[in-house]
Amino acid sequence: MAQQNPSSSNPDDHHEAPKGDPWHAFGYMVSGVFVYGLGGWALDRWLGTTFLVAVGILLGAGFGLYMTWSRFNRPSAN
Repeated sequence: MAQQNPSSSNPDDHHEAPKGDPWHAFGYMVSGVFVYGLGGWALDRWLGTTFLVAVGILLGAGFGLYMTWSRFNRPSAN
């Protein structure tokens, strides 16, 4: 009986693994919007304005996109 080499048994082993978990992207977006929106809301309450919550939400979404982009575009260790 011939024995098979386990490293060559699956031809799909040579494909590159995904760079990250999509839940990380979701978490960055949600947490960015939540934290910066909360900060904008607190500043609105403190300063008596009504527009900083929207600015905070937009900044949080932008920072969430940046964090997602920077995490998923790291150079590979090859």
